[in-house]
Amino acid sequence: MTTQTPSEQDRVVIFDTTLRDGEQSPGATMTHDEKLEVAEILDQMGVDIIEAGFPIASDGDFQAVHEIAQRTKNAVVCGLARASFKDIDRAGEAIKPARRGRIHTFLSTSPVHMKWKLQKEPHEVLDMVIAQVTRARNFTDDVEWSAEDGTRTEHDFLCRCVEAAIKAGATTINIPDTVGYTVPEEYMALFEMVRARVPNADLARFSVHCHDDLGMAVANSVAGVRGGARQIECTINGIGERAGNAALEEVVMALKVRNDVLPFHTNIDATMLTRASKLVSAVTSFPVQYNKAIVGRNAFAHESGIHQDGMLKNTQTYEIMTPETVGVKQTSLVMGKHSGRHAFVHKLEELGYQLAANQLEDAFVRFKALADRKKHIYDEDIEALVDEEIAHAHDRIKLVSLTVIAGTMGPQSATATLDIEGKHMTVQATGNGPVDATFNCIKALVPHEATLELYQVHAVTQGTDAQAEVSVRLAAGDKSVTAKGADPDTLVASAKAYLGALNKLLARGVRMHAQHSAQ
Repeated sequence: MTTQTPSEQDRVVIFDTTLRDGEQSPGATMTHDEKLEVAEILDQMGVDIIEAGFPIASDGDFQAVHEIAQRTKNAVVCGLARASFKDIDRAGEAIKPARRGRIHTFLSTSPVHMKWKLQKEPHEVLDMVIAQVTRARNFTDDVEWSAEDGTRTEHDFLCRCVEAAIKAGATTINIPDTVGYTVPEEYMALFEMVRARVPNADLARFSVHCHDDLGMAVANSVAGVRGGARQIECTINGIGERAGNAALEEVVMALKVRNDVLPFHTNIDATMLTRASKLVSAVTSFPVQYNKAIVGRNAFAHESGIHQDGMLKNTQTYEIMTPETVGVKQTSLVMGKHSGRHAFVHKLEELGYQLAANQLEDAFVRFKALADRKKHIYDEDIEALVDEEIAHAHDRIKLVSLTVIAGTMGPQSATATLDIEGKHMTVQATGNGPVDATFNCIKALVPHEATLELYQVHAVTQGTDAQAEVSVRLAAGDKSVTAKGADPDTLVASAKAYLGALNKLLARGVRMHAQHSAQ
């Protein structure tokens, strides 16, 4: 089959909700500055609509949406709102500075949601649909309306709601698979049905928003496009509530690689996919699984002898796309303590990183320090080092030094010096093991009520001198955050990860009392 010439009718609009739905993943919260960084790369890579947040949720969310609206050069900036005039007004205020702004408002339409969540009758819900869209049109002519739990909504009622929303002024209609329940054939047929039955369907663009509870979010999203939708809502690395959302990088490359049977195109610069993936992973401290499609560490790795033999003869034997198309360069073990700044910058570019001047300088200093401690510097070592640099660039509390005494004769003790907003504080504490002693030092200098929900260690590379990468999840009230730390010393990595999580809680408004004198 010959590939069709791209046309506007075949263009699929990419609606990225990493900063809204993605950030709702437990522990995946981002600071204000991190949200701005992510929004900037989404804008650069060609995302059409950036759902920047849920403005009514908090002052922090409002400020993030407002500033992203001011800074974004190309994409539409969108704010989410429930079927409440307060929500809609707040979203309208947040997107006001945008060159192009959108309000995305939603309401449940399935029987189970209407009965138990809304506790309203269908005719009341229909009236609310009209009211919320009408209200949103007071702020912008770009209004998206979503039928929450659309895939479990009765078809007659869904069509009535869609028709009413379009009549009230909605220009995008989203029928989400909110609970990840549908299958591709069913989802495609749903869009075909609605577009055929709703008289004014041609006046709106239809959108898909799929969750991955059954592992079919990307397949369902593509099926929805085949059914007539022309907007896909997705997130970098597929992060999101529960099992996550459709992954932007997978959707984009599915349409690109299989354009013969999926004659659609996007405006995404695919060579930036790896860069975006690394940034989101770093700022959320959510690792990308090694076998993750497109951006996973093993996505272009071949260990089987049969596979390697085929690759040496022709890469097309086992690769349906080249690493370069998604921003991955062929890498080799060439870095060491004699490597200079130019080589380091080149290696970062190969790995898909682009750092600001101050971040680059800090990363290079840490690279040279690491090279003095490790015989071989692997790509994974550099990735761990730079990810940590990005994640902790705006931390208010940092580790200065750590000394630990451990062994069979307890109690184990630790002495730590922290930089707390520019002031150095030192304390000594004991604990049930070296990690507990280390964390007790931090608690002594930064008293808090957060509880440790996860402590996980893994080696970044092989060998006894490998860097340790530690993940820590802390919970305070209804807030849960995750952070990572990397260092050849496991205890130092542990302290960095713990402090990273505390800094995220501070950024989310959790109160702590930093000590003002050495203990």
